[in-house]
Amino acid sequence: MIFQKIKDIDLNNLEDFKDKIFLTFDVDWCSDEILNYTLNIIEKYDVKSTFFITHRTSILSRMRSDQNIELGIHPNFNPLLNGDFKYGKNTDDVINYFKNIVPESLSIRSHSLTQNSYILDNLEKFGLKYDCNNFIPFSLNNQNKPYKHWTNNLIRVPHFWEDGICIKYKWGYDLEKYLKYKGIKVFDFHPIHIFLNTEDLSRYEKTKNFHLNFEKLNKFRNKNYGTENFLIDLLQTKNE
Repeated sequence: MIFQKIKDIDLNNLEDFKDKIFLTFDVDWCSDEILNYTLNIIEKYDVKSTFFITHRTSILSRMRSDQNIELGIHPNFNPLLNGDFKYGKNTDDVINYFKNIVPESLSIRSHSLTQNSYILDNLEKFGLKYDCNNFIPFSLNNQNKPYKHWTNNLIRVPHFWEDGICIKYKWGYDLEKYLKYKGIKVFDFHPIHIFLNTEDLSRYEKTKNFHLNFEKLNKFRNKNYGTENFLIDLLQTKNE
């Protein structure tokens, strides 16, 4: 399989995505150790990928130096919805806050997939061209395709697989069935699940209070097959 970045998607050549994998990662404020752990895996296989960034970190320089990596933004609107203005007093402020972290970003996926018509209609003015907030589950067997937003040139890119949802829905890790999927194959991983090698969400939940404590977290890693193993199996399909 060929791996591509989200920003490589061309609506004028939709047939192009059928034999490609779009590997995406929601960083979700993970520690530098955990982010580096994921990057070490990705760099080993020399594949293209898209990371949706949540915070400033010195690791961004490492990612920017890798031509295989696209940096997008992962804005968090949840505080604003709860009356907390930590990221800004309106949705434009929030987008601008995260855009200042990754000024070069062309792609966006919101934390919690928060979206509405107003946000979508205004993304272009921030230089954002690809919205990745639509999750259409693999289990529905729809043939997902990217499409143009109804009011502007924004391209909306649905994803069909997400690590936590795969676990919750008990889809299993049969890689072949995902590779046979006929729609656009956008996978959504989280570095925390890769490091924990999560196979059950209870493992993630019981470690929430010390996700930034790398040494303590290391003791809770799953030693059987889990998210990290699935990612590596997926990466090993490169050029098959």
